[in-house]
Amino acid sequence: MPRVKSNVARLKRKKQIMKAARGAYGGRSKLWKAAKETVERGWRYAYRDRKNKKRDFRRLWITRINAAAHQNAMTYSVLMNGLKKAGIDVDRKILADLAVRDPQAFTLLADRARDALAAA
Repeated sequence: MPRVKSNVARLKRKKQIMKAARGAYGGRSKLWKAAKETVERGWRYAYRDRKNKKRDFRRLWITRINAAAHQNAMTYSVLMNGLKKAGIDVDRKILADLAVRDPQAFTLLADRARDALAAA
């Protein structure tokens, strides 16, 4: 069986890693082993944090909704229950945006939720 030198493919992989390592400090952007370790670690963090980003934003939205709900004399869970009973289907991202940018609209939603809870 003839010996195969994977020169072109190897250099393509190396070029990709070294390009991704630009901006790293010192040998981490110049030396092969250090650059490879740095880039692979970065890719692992990027993969993990793409998942964590969704959790973090949901937590932020819930915190903002809860703060706005407390300003309307409700808790987060009571508000969400009231909105569900009122048939208002607004996701947390939009509710949090309303809580920050348009408190009057959020107050109207909170009043609707309160009325729906009183009726039930």
